Amino acid sequence: MKELRQKMILELIAKYNIDTQEELMRHLAANGFRVTQATVSRDITDLKIVKGASSTGGYRYVRATDGSGKELPKFNSALYESIVRMDHSGNNIVIKTFPGMAQAVAACIDSVNLADLLGCVAGDDTMILVIRDDADAEAMCERIWVLIRSV
Repeated sequence: MKELRQKMILELIAKYNIDTQEELMRHLAANGFRVTQATVSRDITDLKIVKGASSTGGYRYVRATDGSGKELPKFNSALYESIVRMDHSGNNIVIKTFPGMAQAVAACIDSVNLADLLGCVAGDDTMILVIRDDADAEAMCERIWVLIRSV
């Protein structure tokens, strides 16, 4: 039962912008799985589900993977908390950090070896990531948010 329920959770978070455990419980119930909040919480931990940026600007549950199924490494919480904002234009992503933190964040992102990331250049509080092409920049931005929120 647990294996089927967890498979359903992965299908649901892939299909819907689910951002709370209560909402996930409602979707599970609609699919024949009546569970408690504690069970959902354990499943989220077991499946390594985190909150990532959604395409609508909010957050949603996503699996903490790099897209190939390989689990992403966790960011240090100090690095995560040092990021002020992130945006993209064309095939570039710009990340603003607190002063002195850009190089550490860039080194962490570089260490993940993301396939479409050509490289990072970091100054004191700003870094630019060069992505292979324009179409991949928005998706890469979301992948990086998932990475940094997997603390």
